[in-house]
Amino acid sequence: MDEKTMVNDILSGIKSDLTAYQTAISEAENMNLRQAFQQIRNNDESFQYELFKIAQAKGYYKPAQKATPTEIDTIKNELQQ
Repeated sequence: MDEKTMVNDILSGIKSDLTAYQTAISEAENMNLRQAFQQIRNNDESFQYELFKIAQAKGYYKPAQKATPTEIDTIKNELQQ
């Protein structure tokens, strides 16, 4: 397996984990457990962002084209309705 594939697999896995942590946080009644999940999530978010920057610098990840101001306004208006 090449480096690009490994990096993209890790990024994909972390994205999935972050979703699971968010669900666990929102459903946790015990404050200590909730805080533990939040800390794990925060650490994973930091790791994900650092790995993303490396992947982007190496050309492994190409973000989607940036939205135009008109597209942004359209989405804002739709969400506010």
